[in-house]
Amino acid sequence: MAQDNAAFCDVPEPPGGEAEPPPAPPRRPGPGGRKRQRYVEKDGKCNVQHGNVRETYRYLTDIFTTLVDLKWRFSLLVFILAYAVTWLFFGLIWWFIAYCRGDLDHLEDHAWTPCVNNLNGFVSAFLFSIETETTIGYGHRVITDKCPEGIVLLLLQAILGSMVNAFMVGCMFVKISQPNKRAETLVFSSHAVVSLRDDRLCLMFRVGDLRDSHIVEASIRAKLIKSKQTQEGEFIPLNQTDLSVGFETGDDRLFLVSPLIISHEIDERSPFWDVSQQQLEKDDFEIVVILEGMVEATGMTCQARSSYLADEVLWGHRFTSVLSLEDGFYEVDYGSFHQTFEVPTPSCSARELAEAAARADAHLYWSIPSRLDEKVEDDQEKEGRNREGT
Repeated sequence: MAQDNAAFCDVPEPPGGEAEPPPAPPRRPGPGGRKRQRYVEKDGKCNVQHGNVRETYRYLTDIFTTLVDLKWRFSLLVFILAYAVTWLFFGLIWWFIAYCRGDLDHLEDHAWTPCVNNLNGFVSAFLFSIETETTIGYGHRVITDKCPEGIVLLLLQAILGSMVNAFMVGCMFVKISQPNKRAETLVFSSHAVVSLRDDRLCLMFRVGDLRDSHIVEASIRAKLIKSKQTQEGEFIPLNQTDLSVGFETGDDRLFLVSPLIISHEIDERSPFWDVSQQQLEKDDFEIVVILEGMVEATGMTCQARSSYLADEVLWGHRFTSVLSLEDGFYEVDYGSFHQTFEVPTPSCSARELAEAAARADAHLYWSIPSRLDEKVEDDQEKEGRNREGT
């Protein structure tokens, strides 16, 4: 079938002998020689900034998520300040109680019963506040039963201290256990390719997992990011269109033990149905790929992202194989993970290729009955001659 399609589409002739996979070609400039701004960076970071947000109080209504999303230096600063401020605040109250009761004026009076034994100033009150909130209890400074206001303050600090511990330790635990870094070991090929698979044009890219622990329930999605204008004249910037990568057949659910090539078949439902090689070089779009799954070690959901601009889609290329069979195991060569090599591929669009295949099938369909008719006519002529001879 591919040979029949070559009669209708331009297919480059393969070079003589077995071709060695060449390095990936350099990126070609975008339309007009300008570089397109990425929507999603290659490392998965979304290149979007929120400006003119006036309802900033909404961040405080979900203070836990706000603290978790902060950068590490700010999270550590908030963590330190949360404890330091509460220690200083309650230390100041303990000192104020001792000052109002006159305990600081009776430091040498052994007959005087203070609110807190051995509290002789603000520093000792601060240290007692730390011992109370952290439940250290060295035993040198102890509250007495002659101070009801101190007992109430002790209960209040114990409860509030437990809340601060739960909140801040919870924030730090969630931040430390975030699976963001797990996505660093999920790799995507640097380029996407377009070539034939089973006589159909397919857009393909490769994904891999560098760790021995696997991603459970892994699934892959792809979206086309391209501005469009509707028939009514409405301009939709960065419109998102789903690219089918096997959702109907279940091929989007991956068993990511070794690198896999994800394929998007360019059919009549694909936005690339009318895109040829020449149009691809002039087009302006971005393909965002999203890999999701659960980390086997922690059970937390992990998401890895990457993207391909139009100049990162190589027409007429195929990925180099990275899997080889060794003595008792399979070996993955990640040195060839990003490598591609050229293969004969029609330069026309998938629509033109399908129409060419339909014409070839129609020509074959009509040629078979005509040949059968010619054979029947020849048999009839021979039979007539035989009758005349007899």
